[in-house]
Amino acid sequence: MTETVSTAPPPVAAPPAPTSAPALVTRPGRWIDNWDPEDTTQWEHGGRDIARRNLRWSIFAEFLGFVVWQLWSIVAVTLPAAGFDLGTGEIFWLISIPSLVGATLRIPYSFLVPKFGGRNWTIISAGLLLIPAILLAVVVSNPASPFGVLLLVAALAGFGGGNFASSMSNITYFYPQREKGWALGLNAAGGNLGASVAQFVVPIVITIGAGTALNVPLAGWIWVPFILVAMFGAFRYMDNLSGAKADLAGSAAALRERHLWLLSVLYIGTFGSFIGFASVFPKLIADQFPEFSAIAVGGASVSLAFLGALVGSLARPYGGRLSDRFGGARITMTAFASMGVITLAVVLTLPVANFWLFLGLFLLLFASAGIGNGSTYRMVPIVFALRASGDETARKRKAAAALGLISAIGAYGGFLIPQALNLSFQATGGYAGAFLGFVAGYAALLLLTYLVYVRPGHLREHKI
Repeated sequence: MTETVSTAPPPVAAPPAPTSAPALVTRPGRWIDNWDPEDTTQWEHGGRDIARRNLRWSIFAEFLGFVVWQLWSIVAVTLPAAGFDLGTGEIFWLISIPSLVGATLRIPYSFLVPKFGGRNWTIISAGLLLIPAILLAVVVSNPASPFGVLLLVAALAGFGGGNFASSMSNITYFYPQREKGWALGLNAAGGNLGASVAQFVVPIVITIGAGTALNVPLAGWIWVPFILVAMFGAFRYMDNLSGAKADLAGSAAALRERHLWLLSVLYIGTFGSFIGFASVFPKLIADQFPEFSAIAVGGASVSLAFLGALVGSLARPYGGRLSDRFGGARITMTAFASMGVITLAVVLTLPVANFWLFLGLFLLLFASAGIGNGSTYRMVPIVFALRASGDETARKRKAAAALGLISAIGAYGGFLIPQALNLSFQATGGYAGAFLGFVAGYAALLLLTYLVYVRPGHLREHKI
């Protein structure tokens, strides 16, 4: 009996089917389960649309946060003309206290999205903006309001500064790694523009049709309807992600990394300069060139101070783009060099008393600070990927936590710069001393950037 032997190849097990993230599940309260933007199937079939919808309303709410944060930079300068008896030092405190409070609030705000949900916290944080907006309208309607009350209400405007941290934290969860930079850049730029819009709109609103008086309370009332729209939009169109988790351990680990503190110092020099000069620019124009503080256009007044924040906001994305090509540390060095030279030119040309020269130099300073904002922020994930301790996962967690902490620490520059100018004025009757101090500071930051992140032998090939 013969045995037939098959020559067919043995059967091969079929490869496992590609796995995909579980289907999205929505629950009451607009909670979404199983969110995974890295899953391309989920992202292409509804995920991108959900993320974009949340981004749009996040930008609008954060934009209003910056508006409220910067209201006192304009209002404080107008109070003497409205009948308030305030000294220069008191006006500088009203300008700078929102930045001090806002920077401090950024730290807890960055952890509140996972606790409450992005949608829910956006409703709450937008609603909190009603408090400083309405109270501003109330206290500035009476020139007899004590300075302590004015200072307290100005401090409450810091709610708007805190919004940046929670807004950026929320959008981080919605986007895949490959699109996160674009989304966060839009979110940040939309918020920063709020400072410029506030400085453009408020002088017009409080002077239009007012004759010789000023309708200063309108500086607060005008934003109330927009805040209500933001709250409704968040309630109706935004979502909570159940998968968003606070990384307290990652934050604690990031705080132990020396690079967090080094990059925070650099960010004080870039973003801190942007927000500090943006808040104090109306005051500087009013003191140095009072005839240009408010330019009459029809029945309203326009302040050109808004151009500074506008230029700085628009320049920020270019800092990121240049960093991708040349390296963030090199662009940050260039930004500090430019800021130092321009600030020195401001000091040297102040005696000329030419407003247009003064304005032009400051716009260049804002542009340099804006580019530095983008380049320094771009450095953070690269530095932590290459220089932080731990494995790849640990470094990524530290980098994500560091971005929030560095943005908070950098915002303290919005308090330091006005107070430095205040001290200079109180001591000398002018601002040259403070500007020279800024020049020295920018030189020191340039040297720090070079020694730690640029000089030969310090991972130059990675274009940190």
